[in-house]
Amino acid sequence: MKKTVVVGTANPDKLKELRRLLKGLDVRVVPIRYYGRIPKIVENKKTFEGNAAKKARIYSRLSDHITLADDSGLCVNALKGKPGVYSARFAGPGCTYQDNNRKLLKLLEGKPLFKRQATFNCTVALYQQGRRLKIVTGTCRGRIALKSHGRNGFGFDPVFIPQGSLKTFAQMSSKAKNRVSHRAKALTKTKNFLKRKLET
Repeated sequence: MKKTVVVGTANPDKLKELRRLLKGLDVRVVPIRYYGRIPKIVENKKTFEGNAAKKARIYSRLSDHITLADDSGLCVNALKGKPGVYSARFAGPGCTYQDNNRKLLKLLEGKPLFKRQATFNCTVALYQQGRRLKIVTGTCRGRIALKSHGRNGFGFDPVFIPQGSLKTFAQMSSKAKNRVSHRAKALTKTKNFLKRKLET
């Protein structure tokens, strides 16, 4: 019987991407909602690692399985690292992806491309029954576009151009994005750890 890895997120876009990135691993990938009502977790830590660990620790107590949770965000140099851990709610409570992108572009209005450097960050935490197993990180450097481009992906994908590319994440295919993205880098490390863990 295959081992189970529980993915601790209520975001359907993130779940879809995480499942795609975990493909090839000999496990059942199950969303946290399968284990009942998802507890509301206040992401009040000051770091991506703090928030990822908090979510994974709480979610991991809902089952016996290894549980994965991540916290990701965009850090813009010209904004002194903002939105950072507040990326998902940058434009305020209940905001949409489009609201966040509009606010970011407005704050950077008038700045040339060489002053729009940014880094996408992803931290993945793995816990089991409240016990920490592993924390890994992935980063992707790039810059913020002058306006939104593309319809793929989610979050800040329409405005983030990874280093070495002329396209935003949202203009790339999933395959192309997953060769360079912050989440792909973090999940590659996660897969390597899980392979070793499940073999022992």
